[in-house]
Formats: sequence, structure tokens, C-alpha cells
Amino acid sequence: MLIDSHCHLNYPDFEDELPQVISRAEEAGIELMVTICTQLEEFPEILSITEKNDRIFCSVGVHPHNADNSEEVTLKNLLMLSKHKSVVGFGETGLDYHYNHSSRIAQERSFRTHIEASRDSGLPVIVHSRSADDE
Repeated sequence: MLIDSHCHLNYPDFEDELPQVISRAEEAGIELMVTICTQLEEFPEILSITEKNDRIFCSVGVHPHNADNSEEVTLKNLLMLSKHKSVVGFGETGLDYHYNHSSRIAQERSFRTHIEASRDSGLPVIVHSRSADDE
């Protein structure tokens, strides 16, 4: 079985042809897809994609680039959003010290919150890491 474990089906590039994108993936042998959340504000849109296709799952989380600009990530909020049957993980979260689009403090705080949600729920964390190996 082939699974696309990391796609972003809610990105504007796919907006006008999402059904065709999904169909082409299935024709290529992709049986399941996980569309990744990068901002909590986009989660309702991502969730609506999963509700239209039972072979698409999703994550809930905040990408390190968005740690400064996203609504505050709380354990309570992550756990509440993860209760939907389509949610299979937390993230994309982690540390990206290459571009520094968000402060290190915000990235670290967000990453720790995602890890805590993972521990409490048993769902995995989807980690993004760039130029942060030492940490």
C-alpha cells in the first residue's frame, strides 16, 4: 500500500482542481493521504477536505514558520481538535533555525506543546527540523 504521508491539499495551488489532484494520486496507486496542518486557522478547511474523502486523513498543528503568527497553541486546543476521527497526528511542528520566520522562543514553546499533546493522546508528532539538530 502506498500512502502519501505528507501533503498539503489545502494549498491554493490545488484549490481549482482538488478532485482531479486526488484522482490522479489514486490512479498512481496512492491509497491513503495525510494532509498536513501548518496553522490552526486553516484546520477547518483541512478537516472539510477529509470529510469529503474517507481515504484522506489530516494532522493538526502549527509549523515553526508560523509559531509567531498563529493563534496561541495550547494543549487544550490541540487535544480538542485532535478528537476528530480524521486526525492522525500533531504538526507539522518543530524547529526551523535556518529561516527564522518565527522566534526561537515561540518555536520551542509550540514544539513542546505539540509533544505534550502527543504524549497525552498517543498520536504521533510530525516534525519539521532545519538547522536545529543540536536542539
